[in-house]
Parts: sequence; structure tokens; C-alpha cells
Amino acid sequence: MDLLGLANYAVFIAILIGIYGLLALGLNIQWGLSGLFNAGIAGFFAVGAYTSAILTGIPAAGRVGGFEWPLLAGWAAAMAAAALIAWPIGKVCLRFRSDYLAIATIGVAEIIRLVIRTEGWLTGGVRGVTGVPRPFGDLDYMPSQLAYLALVVALVVAAYLLVERQLKAPWGRMMRAIRDNEHAAAAMGKDVAARRLQAFVFGSALMGLAGALFVHFNRSITPEAIDPMIATFLIWIMLILGGAGNNRGALLGAALIWLVWSVSELLTDRLPTEIAIQAKYVRVFLIGLTLQLVLRFRPAGLLPERRATGAPPPG
Repeated sequence: MDLLGLANYAVFIAILIGIYGLLALGLNIQWGLSGLFNAGIAGFFAVGAYTSAILTGIPAAGRVGGFEWPLLAGWAAAMAAAALIAWPIGKVCLRFRSDYLAIATIGVAEIIRLVIRTEGWLTGGVRGVTGVPRPFGDLDYMPSQLAYLALVVALVVAAYLLVERQLKAPWGRMMRAIRDNEHAAAAMGKDVAARRLQAFVFGSALMGLAGALFVHFNRSITPEAIDPMIATFLIWIMLILGGAGNNRGALLGAALIWLVWSVSELLTDRLPTEIAIQAKYVRVFLIGLTLQLVLRFRPAGLLPERRATGAPPPG
């Protein structure tokens, strides 16, 4: 691969790191800050992706769509749709705890995935949605990639600053108190159920935005893009490796895991075909090995949550 090809590939990876960084930030709000075990990330990612694709895409025979909304309106609608889906799910599922909540959210994500695959009039079925507009799509390839990267970086920075501000605000301290000891927080008069629901909806909205950025980057979306391995469990590994409860750790984990995932694919693709197919399983092994090493030597993650000392009571 020549230098130009490597540069193009590096920009491509950087854009995906930004998108997955948003997913990791959303999960950090739910798990790192609130202790909510959401194993259905792929569902909210898919809702955001398909909502923006349907609202901003070109007309297509046989399915709803072609509204050609402005991109910013489509992205806002993607966040709103993910949040609206999260609200009733949270009202029901947040009554569960730990592994029961994980099972419930996995079930919800599978329901969303099956609806996407079967309801062709809405989502295009297995063919998906194509003809999705892309910002700066009229530029040449490399300038278009760089412009989209700048847009993704700006949104990730904005999301990071917003979440970081919330973490340092009384709301963030209250959420930590609920996560660490919900009975003590309830005894102090905090509405635990309502606050957990807020965190669940907030994190899901960021996941919806990540889905919208992904679909406009690829210009299309199919059910294969919301594989739970890629859109759920890989996000969990990113957060665990980086450090739950620390936004910088979430972004660091997203960068490291996606680099391992992408570079290993690049290397295996250069092998002979009969070997490359089997070698792709090495990617999963490398991700697992990386996680095991971090859990062994840095169980709290590479950038663990910093506990404040002498902080005022939450609320």
C-alpha cells in the first residue's frame, strides 16, 4: 500500500474511532456513571442510523423515506428517536438489576434488529437503505474524508465537554452516589428511578447520534452493520479497557480497540485468501487478549475514574 493509500486508511480509521468514541461516551454515562448494564447498544445505534437515513435520504420505491431533510435536522431526529425509544424501555427495564437488566436490553436490541430485517416497507429489509447524503460529499475523496473527520471530531469534543460538565455538576455527584449506594441516596430524598432513567435516555441519545454519523459516513445502512459483536460487545470492551467512569478513558479505549481491530484486519487481508479467512479470527483473539491483560494488570482500566475527595454532598 502506497503512502496515499495509508493516509486515506488512517483518516478512515480516525472517523470510525470518533463514531465509536461517541458510543463509548454514551455507555460511560449509563454504566460508568450510573451502573446501568445496557447490553443493547446496537438497538439504539440502529434507531439513530435508520431514523436519519429515512428522513434525509432520497425517495425509494417500496419503502418509507425520501423526505430529504437537512442533515442537522436528521441528526437531531436520530437523537430524539433513540431517546424516545429509550424512555419506555428504561421505565420497564430499569426495574431490573445487573444481569437481568443486561438480558432485558439484549432482548430489546434483538427485537429492533428483527424489525429492521423484516419490515421492508420502513427499513428496506435485508437490502437496507441506500442513497443517504453525506456532508462534503461533492468534494474529492481525500478532502471529503478530512472534512467529515473534522465534523466528527467537533461533535465528539462537544459531547465530551457536555458530559464532562455534567459529571462535575451536582447531577454527576448525585448519580455517583446512586451508583455506589442507591439505598443511601434514596434515604437522602433522591428520586433514584427518575435519575437512572435520565442517564439511560441521555446515553441512548448519544448512541443515536453515533448511528446517524455512521450511516452518513457510509452513505447506506444494512442489518449487518448492527451486528451485536461490533455495535455492542466491542463498545463494552472499549469502556472496560479505557476505564469506566472516566470520559477520557472511554475515548482512549475506543481508539485503542478500534486500532487493534482495524490494523489486524489490514494485516490479515494481505495473506493468501485461504489463510486470510481463518486468520480473521485472530482479530477476536487479539481483542480478548488485550482485555485480559488490562484486567490482570489494570483492573480499573488504563485511565480509572478519579474519586473526588472532600466533595460536597450530591444534589
